[in-house]
Amino acid sequence: MEYVKSKNIFLLMRDVLKLVHPRPMEHGSRVAYMVYLMLREGGRYEEFELADMVMVATMHDIGAYMTEKGKINDILRYEAKDSMGHSVYGYLFFKYLSPVKDLAKAIMYHHMDYDKLQKVDYAYKEFAAYINIAEKMDIYSTSMGSQFDMYMFQKQAGSKLSSDGLYLFYQCADKYHIFEKIASGEYKKELDDIVDYMIFSNEDKKKFLEMLMYCRGFRSRKMVVDGITTVCVCEELADLLMLSQQDRELLYYGALLHDIGMLAIPLEIIQAPRKLTSEEMRLVRTHVQISAKAFKDKVDIEVMNIALSHHERCDGSGYPRRIKDLQMTFPQRILQVADVVTALVNERSYRTLLPKEKVIGILTEEASRNRLKQQVVVAFVKSYDRIMQRVRAESAEILKMYETLNKQYELISKKYKI
Repeated sequence: MEYVKSKNIFLLMRDVLKLVHPRPMEHGSRVAYMVYLMLREGGRYEEFELADMVMVATMHDIGAYMTEKGKINDILRYEAKDSMGHSVYGYLFFKYLSPVKDLAKAIMYHHMDYDKLQKVDYAYKEFAAYINIAEKMDIYSTSMGSQFDMYMFQKQAGSKLSSDGLYLFYQCADKYHIFEKIASGEYKKELDDIVDYMIFSNEDKKKFLEMLMYCRGFRSRKMVVDGITTVCVCEELADLLMLSQQDRELLYYGALLHDIGMLAIPLEIIQAPRKLTSEEMRLVRTHVQISAKAFKDKVDIEVMNIALSHHERCDGSGYPRRIKDLQMTFPQRILQVADVVTALVNERSYRTLLPKEKVIGILTEEASRNRLKQQVVVAFVKSYDRIMQRVRAESAEILKMYETLNKQYELISKKYKI
């Protein structure tokens, strides 16, 4: 069964990254639109290939979420002066975490001067060159307004920018009225229509959603560890409680996505080393509604209901809908327990790790008060050690991946003297 359509994988990733900060994705969308028109006009690629390129072009600045946190409001600065750092990190992010690894180098090369790019052995260097052109057109047209002249880059033709690429852009700008459509916002619908051609396998979709979970690391690595903890606990409980294959799939997707809305909550609140005020708690609770808005029309309704119910409780005391036990599905009840387990077994800014006896005591008390499903809690408690062994192993893999990304980043940075 298709729980998330291929097109919606892209739209979900784009809109969720906007929660971290909207500017790189808004800039990326405009760049992707320009690049798409150039590539389509060139006639070398099928529509489904162009759709994949649109995804990568939209997210060509994804590395900026990690390397340019302090400058992310100033695209002109980090694109024109400090470009290679985020380009390299974005390349590594796509190389190690996405199913479109063959396009990843276009992210790293999209700031390379064209005379140097020509010497690189890479099948998609034309794509990288087009991103470079489109990016400059967008940055300078946005910053200069009515003073902008797209022919101002002609002096860079053949050296910094591709001559053929510039000529193609000028053709497309006149033929498709690029700047007029961007100014009016009309391009957004065209861009969304393009991604109808995206075709991803179920494994590719899962890979992209796992990549989206890694994006939580742009805020805090602990958020990624929390995410993988919840997924692991859900999968183990699904086995123990013998859920059907369909319910396991629904639960897996729900667990991957359940806390996406937390990306919109200020980090100083998430990491506050104290008890939150009532107003701060109210703000934190809005993450469920934020998730709902991101999921709307993109995620299967059953997956959405599971993900959005992780703070509900069997006695009706949860939020946001205050539903009770009989109104819940079993996957919802499992995710609720897994989410509480995650909060208890992982370190928090206001406390250290809780010992096993304390965790079990809290869970047992919650079940006795009919807040958490007794059957699910009992299953977890009985298999506590085995489940937590898997959680520790999976968490170690997460940290190992970040270590790999950082080591590769350091090596490539030295090569390009970042």
